[in-house]
Amino acid sequence: MLNLSTLNDVFFALAESDRERAMLTQDATGAWRPISSAQIYQRVRAVAAALRSWGIRTGDRVAILAENRWEWAVADFACLALGAVDVPIYPTLLAEQIAPLLAHSDSRAIFVSTRVQYDKIAAIRASTPLEHIVIMDEENVPGAVTFSSLVAGADARGVQRDPDFDTIALQVEPGDLATLIYTSGTTGDPKGVQLTHGNIASNLNHSTAEFGFSSSDSCISFLPLSHITARHLDYALYAQQVTVAHCPAFDKLPQTMQAIRPTIFVGVPRVFEKVRQVAEQKASESAIKRLIFGWAIAAGKPHAELVATGEIPSSALGWRLADTIVYSKIRAGFGGRVRYFIAGGAPLGLETARWFAGAGIRILEGYGLTETSPVLAINTPNANRMGSVGRPLPNVEFRIAEDGELLVRGPNIFSGYWKHENHAEVFDAEGWFHTGDIGHIDADGFLHITDRKKELLKTSGGKLIAPQPIENKLKGSFLVANAALVGDRHKFASALIAPNFAALEPWARAHGIEAATREELTVSPQVRAEYQALIDDVNKTLANFETIKRFRLVPDEWTIESGELTPSMKLRRRVIQKKYAREIAELYADEATSAR
Repeated sequence: MLNLSTLNDVFFALAESDRERAMLTQDATGAWRPISSAQIYQRVRAVAAALRSWGIRTGDRVAILAENRWEWAVADFACLALGAVDVPIYPTLLAEQIAPLLAHSDSRAIFVSTRVQYDKIAAIRASTPLEHIVIMDEENVPGAVTFSSLVAGADARGVQRDPDFDTIALQVEPGDLATLIYTSGTTGDPKGVQLTHGNIASNLNHSTAEFGFSSSDSCISFLPLSHITARHLDYALYAQQVTVAHCPAFDKLPQTMQAIRPTIFVGVPRVFEKVRQVAEQKASESAIKRLIFGWAIAAGKPHAELVATGEIPSSALGWRLADTIVYSKIRAGFGGRVRYFIAGGAPLGLETARWFAGAGIRILEGYGLTETSPVLAINTPNANRMGSVGRPLPNVEFRIAEDGELLVRGPNIFSGYWKHENHAEVFDAEGWFHTGDIGHIDADGFLHITDRKKELLKTSGGKLIAPQPIENKLKGSFLVANAALVGDRHKFASALIAPNFAALEPWARAHGIEAATREELTVSPQVRAEYQALIDDVNKTLANFETIKRFRLVPDEWTIESGELTPSMKLRRRVIQKKYAREIAELYADEATSAR
């Protein structure tokens, strides 16, 4: 178990690890280059010196607007070393979304990655308190300095330490504010979550204690570092001498996995769902592939629970054959060396967990919130139960309220939202934090999360429906990219389905369906019949009041950029309900008529 007091302890553990391959970065030619622990120390020291020369001191806010890259980590550690508070901002946000965050946080400086990000800031700079802009790419832009100019000559210092810099970093206390993270706003407007050094450090001490990470491990940092899950993970890896390779774009992940061949893979559920869909789509390309793939998946199902415990059904001849023909190729897509697969950020879905376990891939699911630094519970190599999010961390107290909401207390829980006085809406009189999630703890101590309290649908008959488990069932089909259950205060539930057009379009061609546009494709009787069959299969697993009575295929892809998804790939239900208000109204048009 780690024994960290502040995040600067993470930095010093990394700096003192004496490794040539502490980080990996891709150069302009596409080659992967190592960055040593000594180089990281010297670059952090140099950036911190620049910030200090600008008057940045304890408690001052500094924003970071960048994709995952080594400069992100160096800027972060430089802020933390000074006792400054960094404000990570999702690089997918628009300029008009960024401006209020900079103003609300009173950020004095900002690190941006590219000219694209710089242009966003330049357009809004006059309405912000920004005094300094640093650009990570080698771009000559007005009013900004390059990151390379800040670290010029740093590597030449070798292993020489700077006592004055070390003293400043060591003076930072656990109770000092470390970061201000604006939530992605799935159920409301973004709020600035205040997390101290001690909040995150106390969480790091327990979250990966049972995994046994070491200097022989490697991991790809591709989940946005502006999200606490990715940042917490990277801190844990740095503290345990794991090599971290930064991948700045999701579309580069497949090639990066083949190049790095990581031993640890951490992704949000959507990543695992996409891998499954790609595998199933490839298998559907021919009758023989479909037959072999279907046989292999069926052969794995009886062994899923065994794989979930960490065992391999080596004595099962059929499973071993399926592993050689099919499962090994799925693992090869991840690089072929992963020993730990971990999912977090959103519910994984039991069907997805079972599908991968049957194929010999055990996914260890965890759970937490930005406000909890984030880990509250996690399945571990020694204790894993599919369908649960693991056992609670030993230093966190748990309570289930009368309405099923999970309440928590512990050193990792935030103190409140930035410039937000009314904390009674999330903390009760006894100091319990109301997570907003509905859940229960089983007889063996595993936590099960049903859904977000605010996202439960209540039918006009008074029945409560948890949408996420049903949506996850729908996404089990490679023809479904995303799905949103609707029907709050109506007689029955309906579904909006965003098809996986990369799979649907070739499927349609193979079935002789002609459609000039995606709009035409989504209203094709044959296409609708295929999705109706899928819904009928899902409905068989649901209680009658939960079943999907109607659905609408939408001709759109739901993305972070178009606003339907958060950066952690969760649904923005308010956006979806507003965007498809007409379609939802049409699903219930006769209900409105009959009520007159």
